[in-house]
Amino acid sequence: MRAWLLLAAFYCAFGQQPAAPSNAERDELRRALAEANASEIEVLRVIEKYLTVHPETAFRPDLEHRLAEAALAIHDDKLVIRYGEASLARVPDDTKLLPAVTRTLLALNTREAAEHAMKYVRHTEDLVRQMQKDGNPANISPIEWRNQTDRLMNRALIDEARATGILGKPEEALATATRAFDTYPNAAAAREMAYWFDRLGKKAEAIRSMADAFAIPDAQATDAERAADRARLGELYRKAKGGEDGLGELCLAAYDRTAVILKIREDELHRNEPNAGRTNALDFTLSALDGKSLAMSDLNGKVVVMDLWATWCIPCREQHPLYEQAKERFRDNPSVVFLSVNADADRSAVKPFLNQTKWQGPVYFEDGLTRLFKVDGLPATILLDRSGQLYTHLIGFLDKAHFVELLTERIQDALAMTPSAVR
Repeated sequence: MRAWLLLAAFYCAFGQQPAAPSNAERDELRRALAEANASEIEVLRVIEKYLTVHPETAFRPDLEHRLAEAALAIHDDKLVIRYGEASLARVPDDTKLLPAVTRTLLALNTREAAEHAMKYVRHTEDLVRQMQKDGNPANISPIEWRNQTDRLMNRALIDEARATGILGKPEEALATATRAFDTYPNAAAAREMAYWFDRLGKKAEAIRSMADAFAIPDAQATDAERAADRARLGELYRKAKGGEDGLGELCLAAYDRTAVILKIREDELHRNEPNAGRTNALDFTLSALDGKSLAMSDLNGKVVVMDLWATWCIPCREQHPLYEQAKERFRDNPSVVFLSVNADADRSAVKPFLNQTKWQGPVYFEDGLTRLFKVDGLPATILLDRSGQLYTHLIGFLDKAHFVELLTERIQDALAMTPSAVR
């Protein structure tokens, strides 16, 4: 991080601060950080040296926070605990440092460290519960917010399970790890369940959970973790069976089992979503800002161009006039329909935004389209052919010089196609 950015951050106080440092002291810190450049090891060295010379500096809280971040980057566990705990004492709600310090403490595998870690785990769980109670931010869909907070709770419960076990309560640790898996099924929770099943002498259950950890679809699991899970699964299985005959069938069964678990969770998340269970865009009904609705089936036989945007999306504002230019080119073509589709979670923000920006035309809400087309970034342009099938999906803000021509070309290509089916 550049020195001037660090200094700017340091001026934001977390509470009562000592007297402002002198200009000479500021210059000294600026020079030291500039010399450190982007090297985390050098950042550690220069800041620690600076604090030795200026132990009472007003910058100390922010510098210790930066030291904790640098220690994390270079995997110095001793310094992560030293500076992380010092920073958390002043800023206890730091959701980046909380899990990092917790897991570093747990890695020590001592009762004292586990007691410290448990304190942070409990606080993390309280923070997540409050986040869930407060509701999702306007720029995140309710489903994504549920997934994010469930992931945070899952991680906290896994840490709680490990701390509980270190404190001599393996049965309680297993129950907590199971809660973590039920909250958000993933490889880490299944791995923790397998660990405590094994410690309790329940070998068959340990093998089953380890197979789940290896087989469950989990985008967060790294290749190294997958390899370690495979090795541990093989080890447990060989000890129980004397070889690996039948292990492949066990893994296939675990994959099928966990896929069903994830599908049930996905269905539950989408149960209250408009158009839940529908897998064809022409079966959707979109609600509109003016209170009306649009049956997408009415657009069968037309090329449909959907502009997905949100009030908080700055690139959407940049792309909007380009989209309008493309729209103007097909103004007199009844076979082309343009839809302005809003993806805000907080729909109350849409009308004031349109009044401010003077955007014209009807606005519809996505009502599940982002799920159907796996939209993970805005702006997004979805183009359906005349049979209602996805023709193309343009992701993100495209080059101003080419967007209008590219979209025009894609629409003309879709128009030239013969509909594959008439519904």
